[in-house]
Amino acid sequence: MGDDNVKAEALEILGMFQVLPRLVVFDLDYTLWPFYCECRSKREMPSLYPHARGILYALKEKGIDLAIASRSPTADIAKTFIDKLSIKSMFVAQEIFSSWTHKTDHFQRIHTRTGVPFNSMLFFDDENRNIQAVSNMGVTSILVGNGVTVGALRQGLTKYSENVNTSREEQAEMAHKVLQKFKFI
Repeated sequence: MGDDNVKAEALEILGMFQVLPRLVVFDLDYTLWPFYCECRSKREMPSLYPHARGILYALKEKGIDLAIASRSPTADIAKTFIDKLSIKSMFVAQEIFSSWTHKTDHFQRIHTRTGVPFNSMLFFDDENRNIQAVSNMGVTSILVGNGVTVGALRQGLTKYSENVNTSREEQAEMAHKVLQKFKFI
């Protein structure tokens, strides 16, 4: 499936949802590309997973901001590859550094840089420990098995929509209790 076909399918999926995340965050290794960049050389020409570029283009076309959260020990190689793939300008934040915190520091920095609340973010990663830690921050997080795909995008948007609706129901219930407490209803 070519980039244009993936983009069209991703746009169709995005069009099915009334509520979309304000920011979609991607891991790099085994999420956007099929390798660990610390095992590669800056001289090589990297490649993305087959659906990755089309998904990035579709999200951008819908006006959704993109960011990177990568725990890479070789940030220089990762940044070189992002340049070589001509996708650098697509990201409003690139937090690429080695860390033992399962990406919570990355997300704190992304939040500080963008101002986007955690519950308005969608995150894709191939490591369950990162998914768990970031989910605990309130970010809708999706575990990918073989890179980001249109199926993973659909799953992520579905889960994000469910989380937003649950949050709205909880807020309405809380507002109702406050009104009852003060005898407004």
